[in-house]
Amino acid sequence: MSKLIVATLAAGVLWSAAPGDHPDNPPATYVSAADILATIANAPEGRVSDQQIRHIDAGGHNAGVGVVQRPPTTSLGAIQHHNQTEVYYVVSGRGTLVTGGELSDARALDPEGNTVRTLTGPSSVGGITGGESQEIGPGDMLIIPAGSPHGFSEITETITYIVVRVDPDQLVELK
Repeated sequence: MSKLIVATLAAGVLWSAAPGDHPDNPPATYVSAADILATIANAPEGRVSDQQIRHIDAGGHNAGVGVVQRPPTTSLGAIQHHNQTEVYYVVSGRGTLVTGGELSDARALDPEGNTVRTLTGPSSVGGITGGESQEIGPGDMLIIPAGSPHGFSEITETITYIVVRVDPDQLVELK
């Protein structure tokens, strides 16, 4: 994994407004390659791991960066974030991501639950009816707009990706 790509991705997305516009905010939030690699190394094996590294007030919206790791599967479960956009950068592994379509058998996540409060904001889970499948692997990036159902229909080898989350309603806890 290129440290330059990771540092550029994290710095570019987490860059906040000019310090004069928001005197309490720093001009940027640094997420080192060491922080990202340590988060990847500490992910538990054999299960889904979604770990937020930083989540900041970026001047009118919040922005966060974390690491998600998912083990091999052939079961399609999906999530739809009501207001939060996500950007994925695949570090390692391969899978087929389904996006779009309609969330079927939707059930809202607990608004007071850890996932909603610290990661995704208001979201629902279920299956996907329709949608588009895309095979993804190392170096690929995806932008998943708020409201777009998404989930993996197959993961052939454990997939690890950096996720950048844009929280326009500033609902997710800062870190």
